[in-house]
Amino acid sequence: MRPRHALDDVRAQEFRAYVAGAGGRLLQTATLLTAEPPDANPRARRLLTVALARTYAGWDGLHGEDPYDHTRRYLVTRFALSAWHRHGALRPRPRPGGPLAVLSPQERLVLVLRLHEGIAEEQTAAMLGLPLDRVRAAHDRAMAAVLRPPARPAPAPVRVDTVPS
Repeated sequence: MRPRHALDDVRAQEFRAYVAGAGGRLLQTATLLTAEPPDANPRARRLLTVALARTYAGWDGLHGEDPYDHTRRYLVTRFALSAWHRHGALRPRPRPGGPLAVLSPQERLVLVLRLHEGIAEEQTAAMLGLPLDRVRAAHDRAMAAVLRPPARPAPAPVRVDTVPS
């Protein structure tokens, strides 16, 4: 039997390799969820740090489960709960930003899981604990909001003055 510190070293090396491979994509997912700019994303980084800490704490108990799925599931759950507690519901929070900032947290969750992560509707519904019809409706609303061209100010009316005679 190997000493305990040798097992901890192996565990730490495995986890470091996992983070090196999946950390970038997970940070991108967290950044999309929080609708922060990629170069200034403190909420996304905190969210990812908590999710990775949770994954590391349960590393030995994964028993063949994909650590990426485990981390992503916790990331999504943690984001949904923080949005719920912050706003009393999954309502939008006004903020300037990219195209996903106009979406409610629930719409962002659905859009990120469906398009960025490539998760099927049924799995998204199961992960979020929502009916399939609600996931479809949130996806449709999100797509409409993102694809809608930005409103342009109406051109100023041309004023025709009387022509001097």
